[in-house]
Amino acid sequence: MTLPASVLIVDDDRELGQMLTEYLTGEGFQVSIVRDGAEALERLTGESQPFDLVILDVMLPSLSGFEVLRRLRHSLSVPVIMLTAHGADVDRIVGLELGADDYLSKPFNPRELVARVRAVLRRFSPRDADTPAHPVSVGPLRLDPATFEVTLSGQSVRLTGTELRLLEVLMRSVGQVQSRESLTERVLGRRLTPYDRSIDTHVSNLRRKLGLGENGLPEIRSIRGAGYVLIATGEARAESRA
Repeated sequence: MTLPASVLIVDDDRELGQMLTEYLTGEGFQVSIVRDGAEALERLTGESQPFDLVILDVMLPSLSGFEVLRRLRHSLSVPVIMLTAHGADVDRIVGLELGADDYLSKPFNPRELVARVRAVLRRFSPRDADTPAHPVSVGPLRLDPATFEVTLSGQSVRLTGTELRLLEVLMRSVGQVQSRESLTERVLGRRLTPYDRSIDTHVSNLRRKLGLGENGLPEIRSIRGAGYVLIATGEARAESRA
């Protein structure tokens, strides 16, 4: 029997925390809650059974949500959804740059949060046994979706689940332009809305972490008005097993 996904809520708003706990529990999730950034780090790094996902508020006592996420990403790739203040575009961008998988602005509909949680968890779910996903390589860049591993010239690179899914989509369509709308739906599991720059930030993170486009490595090119495309530059040659 499959165990319910475990979610850690990190928010010092007691009323909101209680409401989210009741709602997520009713949707079949196993929920824990802490109200302090330092306590959140202790729980996340000390649990023998790690959480499947973290819902992390930006404004927290002792340590901000940004600092919690920054420290967390040094050792763990657990999916994180940030909760930001309404209209705080800078908070959303900073959270994504630090490695958040997605974000929601307060106030929000609990149904929207559940949809985001399920979409993020799907990026970490094992593939259907009937449709196994084979590793894919583009030059020295290799991705194995079965083990959630990415290597560059044989060296392992730590990516978030969202970054890994985005990279896989681009690698499996190497040389083909993917629109921002398509990437948002396939990677984030939602429709692109006006002023949503999430995909752009995730692309920026991939470029930075992998050094793409440097020293003859493959690169992700931005095609104005069209989207993004992964190009096998220099000596790189696309190799994939369907």
